[in-house]
Amino acid sequence: MDYKQLPIWRKANLLLVTIEQAVLHFPRYHKYTLGSELRQKAMRICQCIHRAVTRRSSKTKLVQQLSELIDDSKCQVQLAKELHAFKSFSQFQSVVELVVGLGKQAGGWLKQTRAELPLNKGR
Repeated sequence: MDYKQLPIWRKANLLLVTIEQAVLHFPRYHKYTLGSELRQKAMRICQCIHRAVTRRSSKTKLVQQLSELIDDSKCQVQLAKELHAFKSFSQFQSVVELVVGLGKQAGGWLKQTRAELPLNKGR
């Protein structure tokens, strides 16, 4: 299966674009600090999904890493809200909904990959 067809990949790319657009409107200080971190984290999420799909031998480890990146992103998005970095509440809401949705998908994927491990086959 082509990873670009996966719903988690499409949602991660949408998050990347949405964060890029949101950071454009951040106040200058936040644009180059927190905004830069948010953008990098969204890119790392996309990279991690690609690696998890293409590297079968380390899939579980990479999906675990993906879940952690998404959790980190949730914290950063919440911080950006608290610092009033977003242009509007609706902009924050769209970003946080994407991150939460990605978290749910990654959690399901992690559960599935752990069930596929040889130690769990007989259970």
